[in-house]
Amino acid sequence: MRYLTGCFILLFSCAAAAQDFPNRPLRLVVTVPPGGAADFIARLVGGKMSETLGQPVVVENRGGAGGTIAADAVAKAAPDGYTLLQNSITTHGVGPHLYSKLPYDPVKDFAPVSGLALLPLIMAVNADLPVNSIADLVAYSKTSNLNFASSGNGGAPHMAAELFKSVTGAPITHVPYKGSGPAVADLVGGRVQIMFDAAPSLIAHVRSGKLRVLGAASAERNRLLPEVPTFAELGYPKVAVSLWYGLLAPAGTPKSSIEKLNRAVIKALEAADVREKLLAQGAEPMPGTPEAFASFMREEMAKWAPVVKQAGVKLD
Repeated sequence: MRYLTGCFILLFSCAAAAQDFPNRPLRLVVTVPPGGAADFIARLVGGKMSETLGQPVVVENRGGAGGTIAADAVAKAAPDGYTLLQNSITTHGVGPHLYSKLPYDPVKDFAPVSGLALLPLIMAVNADLPVNSIADLVAYSKTSNLNFASSGNGGAPHMAAELFKSVTGAPITHVPYKGSGPAVADLVGGRVQIMFDAAPSLIAHVRSGKLRVLGAASAERNRLLPEVPTFAELGYPKVAVSLWYGLLAPAGTPKSSIEKLNRAVIKALEAADVREKLLAQGAEPMPGTPEAFASFMREEMAKWAPVVKQAGVKLD
């Protein structure tokens, strides 16, 4: 009887805690160091969420190991809704196929809250390269030794180019860098010829005439470069890649807490000032239900499995 009473008290206290949620600050763990698109989105959306939740949303940057350090910390956190992960294509799209062993299960150990934002990629080439279209580039690559830059092994820009190679057969060689900045610098300098990246990283050099954009890897034309056709328009519909960011809680977080977090995310992304700032950075809000975000992640993981296998990329 004493055991049953104890269980009842525990269940009642957990239910009461979920109903009171949140009654203290929340921690939003980001998989990269301060600065850059991921950090910007986390601070922008987290700050607006705090207005709805009535508690601060404190961003904690835990970069390293392709986001696995941050993801592992959240997977093992108490499932009370107070520790959240800003996940991405790196942790829950490409990442599960890059590591033979992860310290967590990318599906079972997390509870989806909502998508946050998409940042579509574009393909740019050095302006001195004698190509003006994707067809030109594919043909030219077969008679020349061309390289493509990326911000690092296994990242979205790297895998976008691997996807492009698998679809077109273009024999281009990967040159990984430690971050987008040095990769773009060498692209502008002509030491590498091709790069996929988000428009904000490249657009200043495009407008100065040092880079030429050949295609937008998005469903619709890129908002910042509306004159550039999509890969689908050019006959390559499978070349569709966006950096994306979402929000996860540890598995077992009460459904009522997930619902409150989801409503706060949606309200934040629908706010005019948040939407305006995201669009100005080339990002597109992607609010939705937890179920919709779970489905989106399943599709992303399925999409990248054969690409990673064919490219032979491993990060263990």
